Amino acid sequence: MEQEDVVLDDNQLLCILTGATKKITNYESNLQSVILMLNEEYGFDLSDMERDFKIEYIDLETNKPKKQKVDLVVFSSGGAHDQSHVIRVCIVHDEKIKESDKSKGLTATLENAMAAIESCEFGLWTNGADLHFLQKEDDAIGYDYNFVDLSDFPGEGETIDDLDRADRSYSRKPANDTLIRVFKRSHDYIYGNEGRKKDAFWQLLNLIFCKLYDEKRRFICAEKGESYRRKFWVGVKEQNTPEGRRAVADRIKGLFDELKSDEIFSEVFDGNEAIGLTDKGLSFIAGALAKYSLMDATVDVKGMAYETIVSNTLKQEAGQFFTPRNIVRSMVEMLNPTENDRILDIAVGSGGFVVMVLDHVRKQIAKQLFSELDGPLLADKFNSIEVNDRVRKYAESSIFGFDFDPDLKKAARMNMVMAGDGHANIFHVNSLAYPLWDHPEEIDKINAAIDRSLKTKDDIDIRYGSDARGKFDMIFTNPPFGAKVKVEKDIASRYELSKYSDAPEVLFIEACFNFLKDGGKMAIVLPDGILGNPNTLPVREWILDKFKILASVDLAVEAFLPQVGVQASLLFLQKKTELERQLAQDGSDDYDVFMAIAEKLGKDRRGNPIFLRDEDGAELLFDIETQYLVRKKDGHEVQVKTRKEKVKKLDDDLPKITEAYHKFLKGMTF
Repeated sequence: MEQEDVVLDDNQLLCILTGATKKITNYESNLQSVILMLNEEYGFDLSDMERDFKIEYIDLETNKPKKQKVDLVVFSSGGAHDQSHVIRVCIVHDEKIKESDKSKGLTATLENAMAAIESCEFGLWTNGADLHFLQKEDDAIGYDYNFVDLSDFPGEGETIDDLDRADRSYSRKPANDTLIRVFKRSHDYIYGNEGRKKDAFWQLLNLIFCKLYDEKRRFICAEKGESYRRKFWVGVKEQNTPEGRRAVADRIKGLFDELKSDEIFSEVFDGNEAIGLTDKGLSFIAGALAKYSLMDATVDVKGMAYETIVSNTLKQEAGQFFTPRNIVRSMVEMLNPTENDRILDIAVGSGGFVVMVLDHVRKQIAKQLFSELDGPLLADKFNSIEVNDRVRKYAESSIFGFDFDPDLKKAARMNMVMAGDGHANIFHVNSLAYPLWDHPEEIDKINAAIDRSLKTKDDIDIRYGSDARGKFDMIFTNPPFGAKVKVEKDIASRYELSKYSDAPEVLFIEACFNFLKDGGKMAIVLPDGILGNPNTLPVREWILDKFKILASVDLAVEAFLPQVGVQASLLFLQKKTELERQLAQDGSDDYDVFMAIAEKLGKDRRGNPIFLRDEDGAELLFDIETQYLVRKKDGHEVQVKTRKEKVKKLDDDLPKITEAYHKFLKGMTF
């Protein structure tokens, strides 16, 4: 990437279309999102777009010429940038403007502009929270136009008939923040319009999983040699009539009943769930979701969208909060799990670590199977039948998660399925109490899953019998910690470390030790008090006796803000064998330890992003070429396109630390 001498203030961005400096506002963010959406999802080239385009028309009341500024227009491919070649009109506002606004709403702006442009059949209106697609049709007489609501409009090279085909084998891959906006828009609609404030989150998830199940049916049908026809789809005009809405509702409720009895999805649902939305609400949400392929979205896009909804819905108990994605990614990449590793998170939460591991291994598998591909063509294979089959088998046998909160267990299972997992071994259990817990039926389920895993991988370890202890190659976890988190005395007393501390974060270290194989590795988030407080010296001595220290990364105080203010570190450990412990007692275990300080984590104390700056404090811009795929019509015609843009880079030390650690392992200087 080449650095460009462009100076930006903190509240500025560069327009991806024009390269001009713009003030960061809700309006500008919405407009940039629409530009990216039309480019990556709909296949319109940036060269065929123009913002702030002025159109001319004759006012029918005064018979005088008038002008209107349109926020964004799309011209026919390669066509002249004049009014006669406009094929899409986009009206963008900030969130304060409502669609019914007399001067800036849907009718006053979008319908007026589309009526003025003879060549334009389709348009959209958005304020970020709401998104409307319209089609212009001649009225019966032919002297005026009717404007019809659509659930979507065609992309480059598509017709409206292409969108309505039930055998359409692909959906759009969401770009940038599109999925976050869709999830939030859908959740807000259910919350505000359906009278379901208490279960809006779960109602949305029911529909998300209908969509996921329908996407997975594509592979199931392919394996059986059957033709695939979508069930989770909404005709572009189907939501406009009571009959159409009823057809959508019947189709998708039937799909939901089908998925609840499916082998994969039955373990996510209890079986008594129901879609309780009105036909109108159901068709609206389904129309928004149906446009996109959730399986093809990247783990970051899906994860951010999912966690945005989860974090706003499930109350975080004391000591529970999401681990930031850059920290999760760094921990996973530093230990570099492979298809041969059995993984556990003993405080799984919403599933951030296990989902990241699944994605990490998915990419390895795809590269093995399609070594001749790279870039977007390789990414396009991440959800191919071949890759999905191996990923499913890996997840079924090798990825486990435990959590004491049953709601988080369910959220983590759903997150795993959304990530493309075929079966998630996520269990509701007190990890510190295992295997002696008050719910033996859940312990039996865990032990049965471990037995299946051992047989699948042909590595049965008889030392601990059939339970989970001593069975895992890697553990990734961010255990609950803090004075408000209490461990029952009878549980704490089972741990050797309880002689020094009954803090949950201390006991979780020993629990991880118990679950690991000899030579197994763990990456854990710990408060700095354990690593530096004089009172915890015996704890550190216990760690040094039981583990080899692989690495320690000190995190900036901003790491978990604004959720919680805690000074923490990442500790990477490897469980010693008995021989290694004996050698250590003889003083024969000298080794180097990788240590780093992450002073910058890409955000400030309020969670706002912080970007790289020059010596004068100006934000730096980098020239990059973004490659993306555009599909045409039936999804088989694929074209790789390139977009040049100037971007900021987050001021985050973790990627550099991860790279330095891998050089350290290879004995390289850095």
